[in-house]
Amino acid sequence: MPQVPDLLTMLKSGVHFGHKLSKRHPKMEPFIFTSKNGFHIINIEETQTRLQAALAFVEKVVLNGGTILFLGTKKQAQPIIRKYAEACGMPFVVERWLGGTFTNFAAISKLTKKYRSLKEQKARGDLEKYTKKERLDFDREIQKLEKVVGGIAEMNRVPEAIFVCDIKKEKTAVREAIRKNVPIVALCDTNTNPDLVTYPIPSNDDAIKSIELMTQLIAAAVAAGQAAKRAQPAAA
Repeated sequence: MPQVPDLLTMLKSGVHFGHKLSKRHPKMEPFIFTSKNGFHIINIEETQTRLQAALAFVEKVVLNGGTILFLGTKKQAQPIIRKYAEACGMPFVVERWLGGTFTNFAAISKLTKKYRSLKEQKARGDLEKYTKKERLDFDREIQKLEKVVGGIAEMNRVPEAIFVCDIKKEKTAVREAIRKNVPIVALCDTNTNPDLVTYPIPSNDDAIKSIELMTQLIAAAVAAGQAAKRAQPAAA
């Protein structure tokens, strides 16, 4: 399991900066240390404790052959979520959450199959027999599907868990995960309800450095689970 960062590393990444006092969610009270200049300051010792539990859970899920879906559609999170999900070979959503991704997975599967089929046909040159206009239409369709399902193209079942950057922004996904009993690991800023999350990580969910630090750790926990899984046959 990756090592939980020390307090100084978290401070340098701005993990401790919460929202304005007026935006405080009462359920976040146990994770708030103090306030300064009209903003809440997160208790990053609590962050360390909760982060350790979240990382252990992620590693265990992957060790048992499970999948973690990475989700972050806010602008500053998109490149970070994509980068670390791709690095550890996990599915991701960075453009728009398609309603029904969990609750109507059969419909989503049809889209991913169509996307994979078109890409394979193009790679084989099967689309060359069509007219220039028809090929252009196929290219547009591939681009459109890439945007909505490209990151989950290889996801053949509802994942065993989901990592969410901002649960307010991704409220539809959170509702679907709760409905389908998919455990949620998520950054919880001072304006969110941590009770919605299975493994809340009290953290700034807006600052790029904070998002990157936490996402990198989740990806490292995935990698640790993958390594432990590969080592199992050898140990046996």
